[in-house]
Amino acid sequence: MKRFIKNDRAEERLRPINWASEISVLAQRYGERIAVSDRHGTLTYAELMSRATAIAQALAEHGIGPGQTVATIFRNDRNAVSAMLGVMMAGATEVPLNPALSHGDRQHCCAVARVETILSVAELSDANLGQLSNLILVDHIEPAQTRWTEDGHIEPEAPSRIVFTSGTTGKPKGAVHSHRGRWLANLLLRASLPHRPGANSRILLMTPFSHGTSLMTYAYLCSGASVELRDGVHPESVLPLLEQGVCDSMFAPPTVLAKIVDAAEGRRITTLRTIFCGTAVLKPTLYARAREVFGPIIRVTYGKSEIFNPICVMEPDETDDWYSRGSGDACVGWPAPGVEIAIHDVDGQPVTGSQTGEVMIRSLHLMAGYRTTQGFQPLRADGFHDTGDLGYVDEVGRLHLTGRIADVIKSGGYKISPEEIERELGPALGHSEVAVVGIPSEYWGEVVLAAIERPPDDWQERLSPVLAAMTGYKRPRLFITVEELPRNGIGKIVRSRIREFSLANYTFRDGPHPRLEPEAASSINTRIDLG
Repeated sequence: MKRFIKNDRAEERLRPINWASEISVLAQRYGERIAVSDRHGTLTYAELMSRATAIAQALAEHGIGPGQTVATIFRNDRNAVSAMLGVMMAGATEVPLNPALSHGDRQHCCAVARVETILSVAELSDANLGQLSNLILVDHIEPAQTRWTEDGHIEPEAPSRIVFTSGTTGKPKGAVHSHRGRWLANLLLRASLPHRPGANSRILLMTPFSHGTSLMTYAYLCSGASVELRDGVHPESVLPLLEQGVCDSMFAPPTVLAKIVDAAEGRRITTLRTIFCGTAVLKPTLYARAREVFGPIIRVTYGKSEIFNPICVMEPDETDDWYSRGSGDACVGWPAPGVEIAIHDVDGQPVTGSQTGEVMIRSLHLMAGYRTTQGFQPLRADGFHDTGDLGYVDEVGRLHLTGRIADVIKSGGYKISPEEIERELGPALGHSEVAVVGIPSEYWGEVVLAAIERPPDDWQERLSPVLAAMTGYKRPRLFITVEELPRNGIGKIVRSRIREFSLANYTFRDGPHPRLEPEAASSINTRIDLG
């Protein structure tokens, strides 16, 4: 397991990673503290590590260790945590998959990642999991009575985790993270937390464990704190936890935050220290409503599957200062520890000043590259990752996001950012969410369409003065109203589904004055399924 690399100065040794040693220490140090609370009750550190050790032993008995790939498919509960730790202890490559994925998407991810074994539970085993690979049910494994004794030394540059992108712009790609990158990312994530978690800290996590929830879970466990895992957002059970002070922080991307704020409107909850908000842009209207309920405690972050810890951070006081200025711009703050940001133009050259371009990121804990149907694709030679996000860096070093390259609408010879239009329309619609897409047009190239989720009865009157004040080529020419916009497992709106739904349920009349005609009355005010 020893490896040497050469540099200009001397021969330098890369030390191996030993997850088993680090994880075992948690049981010794925090034994009877509560580690996990979930729908089943509570689990101490000692109990959690016994379960993780048993899973690692079961993997070893199946010949699974360094170099082998294991998919983990769990809801948000103790089994997900035990499986993650067990795979780490065994030194295998973990592929966390959201149980909400379709069978086809699971097949795609398992094929791309070359999954050999799946860890799951009996309640999910009827979802064709066994057809994908060897299946081990962790709830059939008895907790271990002894400590993990296998040699835990792992090649630091070997793959540790393959995290699949959300697939909003095409088939998901697997971001390959090394053991060294994962170890560094955990240290940096913990170092960048606004307060140090400890024995009396508990974070509420409701989003899928296969994404950011697993990262926050490990960071909190490494600090001797506990995690409250909830499988989805259910305000009727979440609000009592917050009001009673059971949790002192929570992770709530905008979609989750909106549901909780809707249910809590009119209340004042002062028990939380921090709300971590990321995965999508936090709009000013939602921030103002959340502030009324919780106070100025929201911490904005910008992250991606390609990097473990946040790319940028705005602490609560910085977030409150920004939103109090009334700007509709999507500021996500300063680069987090260990992260370098550059902005490149369409020719791949660095821009100057506050010009807009593609956001590029580089760090020691960035992924090694992607796995796709074409095989492994390493990072660029200079180590930068092109995010596909558009943005600029202001005069004080903060990153502002202006949209996605793939989402840019080209209409009448102009390039239009849908996010910019959404920010202009949003305040007039109150609690209703709006998403903007382009509809293919022979006359215009694309026509701007706005889809409004559960609009107020007078939405047209509300939007009229806003539309009149907008630049002409940015003004939406088409509108539809729906009960629910399509979102993926982490709450991001899937724009392609809006476009597909509109063309399937309406007849598009092209020309200088484009319009939509519904195919049937039932196509109005309906839910757009992800399929």
